[in-house]
Amino acid sequence: MAMTLDYLLDRQISSQWRGVLVALAEEFDTQIGRDELRQLMQRVGRRFAAAHPLPPCATTPELGAALNAIWNDVDWGFVEVADEPEYLRIVHCCPPLLAFGANALPWSPAFLEGAYQEWLSALGAQGLSVVQAGEFDESAAVEFRLGRYSN
Repeated sequence: MAMTLDYLLDRQISSQWRGVLVALAEEFDTQIGRDELRQLMQRVGRRFAAAHPLPPCATTPELGAALNAIWNDVDWGFVEVADEPEYLRIVHCCPPLLAFGANALPWSPAFLEGAYQEWLSALGAQGLSVVQAGEFDESAAVEFRLGRYSN
């Protein structure tokens, strides 16, 4: 299964951009510190979300459907959203983060973190923060949580 998933994820990345994005990420990694790269990617994610606003969402299933509509349109995988007692759980599956190369995985998920922060803040989650709760893993997913976290 892992080999099949790796193949499908690799096919998801456009060959015309693959080398460019890896070279860009490698240059970023040599010129900018990891914390600064995460901040940059969060800002890029926020900008992306602002350009792709969500419709009003009254329930968690509506939120999941709205997020999946956007990610489907840009071929960026899919999301599973669940209410937990202390936070909202967001698991983003199959984002093409490997387009930046494996060395970028410590900072590239911050793009998603920024996008989710922008969208959820716009929906009224003021005073709450989205944080990355896990690494991009072998199942090609990364978890985020919306809750009360100190910055």
